[in-house]
Amino acid sequence: MRKKINCSIGVILYNEAANISKLLDALLTQHLEQVVIEEIIVVSSACTDGTDDIVRKYCEKNTKIKLITEPERRGKSSAINKFIEASKSEILIIESGDTIPAKDTVEKLVVPFFDDKVGMTGGRPTPENDPKTFVGYSVNLLWDLHHEMALISPKLGEMVAFRRVFNLIPPESAVDEASIEAIMKDKGLELKYIPDAIVHNKGPENISDFIKQRRRIETGHLWLKKFQEYSVASQNPNILIKLALNEIRKNPFKIFFLIGTAFIEIWSRFLGWYDFKIKKKNPFKWEIADSTKNLKINTEEETKND
Repeated sequence: MRKKINCSIGVILYNEAANISKLLDALLTQHLEQVVIEEIIVVSSACTDGTDDIVRKYCEKNTKIKLITEPERRGKSSAINKFIEASKSEILIIESGDTIPAKDTVEKLVVPFFDDKVGMTGGRPTPENDPKTFVGYSVNLLWDLHHEMALISPKLGEMVAFRRVFNLIPPESAVDEASIEAIMKDKGLELKYIPDAIVHNKGPENISDFIKQRRRIETGHLWLKKFQEYSVASQNPNILIKLALNEIRKNPFKIFFLIGTAFIEIWSRFLGWYDFKIKKKNPFKWEIADSTKNLKINTEEETKND
């Protein structure tokens, strides 16, 4: 019987009072066999909605949970660096505060690290948005494309695990997971997509927030390409065209939704290009898309259905 592998989890958040209890409960009740969660470190950046008070109550009940507070928001990458510095395990997990992992996601993300060639793993983000609405369809389409793309060339996000082979990521990066990908590739380590490691999330519910989010991500990817000389799979137009054609074949009756989504994505990418190239802007401390908050997923019900 091989030795279990330890991990530290960093929860990075800003004003997540509506979701943090569900997230911590989901992490504390993970189904683990070969993995041990040594600690859960919450890095809270200038929260003003009572998030810190909720986390402190968890800290009082469970010594595994620790809270680091930042008086000022300095961006997610800066918060991740604080987690890396404070953590003690060789395998680290970072999770956004507005997501909830499935009951076995931590196990599935960490087990691949028994292979020394693996440097980073990522799960499959699964949005709760209603695909019958236009924006809900667009959100689900983009994450479905993310999934199909990651099967071809790993593109990891929302909740990732990585080996401790560096001390920090560039604090000015607005695409933290992609920055970690770049470091791992540079060190000759493998990226591994785990499609059955589910991470529940929520995309924007209106077009304004959708564009805001996609615009910021495009700017971050342009920064990444310039300063870390790394391009994520979603920047490859050949892959995008192939996946779009597959979507038309699968859902021909949603072609108008698909066209609308494509126009919004093109417009968002143009705005991101404009922000980076013309305005010299890098949104590493970004404006929050409020409609992406407060997941409705019932983790207790998920456990009962197992």
